Amino acid sequence: MASTQRILVTGGAGFLGSHLCERLVDAGEDVICLDNFFTSQKSNVVHLLDRPNFELIRHDITAPIWLEVDQIYNLACPAAPGHYQFNPIKTVKTSVLGAINVLGMAKRCGAQVLQASTSEIYGDPEVHPQPETYRGNVNPVGPRACYDEGKRAAETLFMDYHRMNRVKIRIIRIFNTYGPRMHPFDGRVVSNFIRQALSGEPLTIFGDGSQTRSFCYRDDLVEGMVRMMNGPVDFIGPVNLGNPTEFTIRSLAEQVIERTGTKSEIIHESLPADDPVRRRPDITLAKEKLAWEPTVSLHAGLAETIRWFKGIKISEYRPPTPNY
Repeated sequence: MASTQRILVTGGAGFLGSHLCERLVDAGEDVICLDNFFTSQKSNVVHLLDRPNFELIRHDITAPIWLEVDQIYNLACPAAPGHYQFNPIKTVKTSVLGAINVLGMAKRCGAQVLQASTSEIYGDPEVHPQPETYRGNVNPVGPRACYDEGKRAAETLFMDYHRMNRVKIRIIRIFNTYGPRMHPFDGRVVSNFIRQALSGEPLTIFGDGSQTRSFCYRDDLVEGMVRMMNGPVDFIGPVNLGNPTEFTIRSLAEQVIERTGTKSEIIHESLPADDPVRRRPDITLAKEKLAWEPTVSLHAGLAETIRWFKGIKISEYRPPTPNY
C-alpha cells in the first residue's frame, strides 16, 4: 500500500484548485491548501476544513514560505483576463516569483512540482490545433502579456531548475475549463453567459462570435493533472490538457440560452486586443503518455454547471475586480 503523501496546492481555494484539493483529500493524501483569496472563495473549501488530512493557509505565493512536502501543484495565479489585467505587475510577480518560490521549496525538499501553465502561452495561434511543439504568437507588450509572458517565463524557470538542479518537474498547459465553483464574476465566457442568462440579461459576445474555443469540464481536467503528476518518470511535459472539440462563441451562447430557458437576447461588443481567434488543443501527447482524454461532453458539463449556478446566491459573491 502506498504511503500517504503531503501535498501542497497553491491557489487551492480557486475553481480548479478546490476540486483538486477535494480529489486528493478523498484519496487520503495529506493536503495543504495555500491561497491569498484574491479571486478565490473560502466557500470553495469550507467543506474540507473539518477533514483531518486538510489544512488551509492564507498566504501570497509571491513571498517565500517554508513547508515540508512531497508534491506541489502550483495553480496560484488569476486566470481570467479581467482579473489578471486588473493588476498586471502583480500578475507577472505571481507567475515568476511564485514559480521561483515553489521551485526553491521543491529543490530543498526533494519534492515533485507541477506547473499549471496555460494555452495562453500560444497567444493568437498561427498553427491549428496547437501542439506542444508550437512556440506561439504572443504580443509581449500587449494587455494580455502580463499573463501570457508570465506563464512562459514560469515554464522557463521550471525547465532551468530541472536542468541545473535536477528538480522533479511537470508542466501542463490548461485550455479553457469550466464547471461548478467557477466564480460568477470571473469574466470567463461560460460563467458570463450562464450568469447573464439566469438573471435575464442579454448575453454579451465580444466580436461577431465566430471565434472558437474548446471547453473542458473540470472533472476531466483534474483527472489529467493527477495523471501527469503521477505519470511516467521520464515525461515532464509540457503537455496540453483540454477538450479538442471546437465550438464558436455564438454556438456556446445559443446552447446556454436553450439550456437555461432564458428569454435573453445576444448583444455584441468590440473584440478585446490580442484576443485569440481560434483555440483548440492537440492532445496526441496526453493520449500517448497519460492515456488521458476528456470524457464529459459540453452538453453534460453545461447541465451540471447551470445546475450549480442555479443553487447559489449571486448576491453572496462579489466581483474580485472592476474588470469582469
